[in-house]
Amino acid sequence: MKRKVGSGEWGVGKASAPRRLGVLLSFMLLAGAAEASGLEQLHAFLTGTKSGKAEFSQMVTAKSGNKPPQMASGSFVFSRPGKFRWAYEKPYAQLIVADGEKLWAWDKDLNQVTVKKLGQALGGTPAALLAGDNALEKNFNLKEAGEANDLEWVEATPKAADSSFAQVRIGLKGGLPSLMEISDNFGQTTHLIFDHFVRNPPVDASTFRFAPPKGADVVGE
Repeated sequence: MKRKVGSGEWGVGKASAPRRLGVLLSFMLLAGAAEASGLEQLHAFLTGTKSGKAEFSQMVTAKSGNKPPQMASGSFVFSRPGKFRWAYEKPYAQLIVADGEKLWAWDKDLNQVTVKKLGQALGGTPAALLAGDNALEKNFNLKEAGEANDLEWVEATPKAADSSFAQVRIGLKGGLPSLMEISDNFGQTTHLIFDHFVRNPPVDASTFRFAPPKGADVVGE
């Protein structure tokens, strides 16, 4: 049965005007979000995000392709600038913590802790794209990398000649990072898929404190 024009939900009467205006604004907002470029989404994410947390799945593939990919998964939380906790849960337990001054890496199986000053070590690493400060252009050359797989992509190349990786590609959707592809200088590519990303959750300061476990072998500064 046809709906009568002039009354009802989609009519042109005064009662329907606010509803139609709301629908129109919703479509305009959705269209604006869909059209935002990768760089626009990345800068909006960095300027509007002070903390975050997510789960991740990781796959590392070798340049030759002869070896099966290495799979891992876990979770992370960060508080900008310079603090994060990256926890591998499968297939082995490993913890990486940055407290704003030092970077701690603990291998549970070996019970070994590696520690170094955070300083510039964070600036040129992929972690800086999530947990660093807003001045990405100081450490990276950033450019648009187009749209693919329903994501808007940004390509980040470190300016430092001694960086441990060659390039990072970040896929964003809805203003959030969804996928990172990290190419290192040895021909390996690390794929990180983020799930259940939460922006600006409350994060306790103790999350970023680390004390070497009893009996651990501590290496570094």
